[in-house]
Amino acid sequence: MNQSIRYEQYIDHTLLAMNATEQQIIQLCREAREYRFFAVCVNSGYVPLASAQLAGSSVKICSVIGFPLGACLTSVKAFEAKAAIAAGAQEIDMVINVGWLKNGWIDEVTADIKAVKDACASTTLKVILETCLLSDQEIVQVCEICRDLQVDFVKTSTGFSTGGATVEHVALMRSTVGPDMGVKASGGVRSRETAAVMIDAGATRIGTSSGVSIVSGQQNGSSGY
Repeated sequence: MNQSIRYEQYIDHTLLAMNATEQQIIQLCREAREYRFFAVCVNSGYVPLASAQLAGSSVKICSVIGFPLGACLTSVKAFEAKAAIAAGAQEIDMVINVGWLKNGWIDEVTADIKAVKDACASTTLKVILETCLLSDQEIVQVCEICRDLQVDFVKTSTGFSTGGATVEHVALMRSTVGPDMGVKASGGVRSRETAAVMIDAGATRIGTSSGVSIVSGQQNGSSGY
């Protein structure tokens, strides 16, 4: 295992549970400051709180959009992205419409991603594929769409479906988008060992609720994100 990896700069410290409380978000932000994580990742309703907690720090605020199903109207996703950015979000993680992809509605999937990208303007956009529900061919299809639209990242998972990131999917995504685009591994990354193999496979960001355990090298038995 590569001991020289600065894990903290890969980590989006994440709390997306529907029952997350104010105090839990405050604690998330305190940990992000202490360990100098790259970002916190929260639902859009908590962006103003996270923004206030992290004022003056280098930690970025990421908000999820169309989360976790990705099945809402495209106009709703675009509106939520704009609203989250206005509230202080500096990165946006949107969920694709998996059903549309399964239908073969490639134009609609493309338009959905493009609308959010346009709403984001210069704000970093990560596109969540939910790889556990996709075939390899479908993963490649979406990655090619994202590459052609020049979004900033492709991301494996919401952490709320039937599975999370796998090394194989991260490697497939990296090989499809090429060396310059971001790849975020999320869902089930709970240890330093797992983070290391994801990074080795091509991940440039890790979404996890176990960031403290990863940077400290401790084991985390949590079943969370």
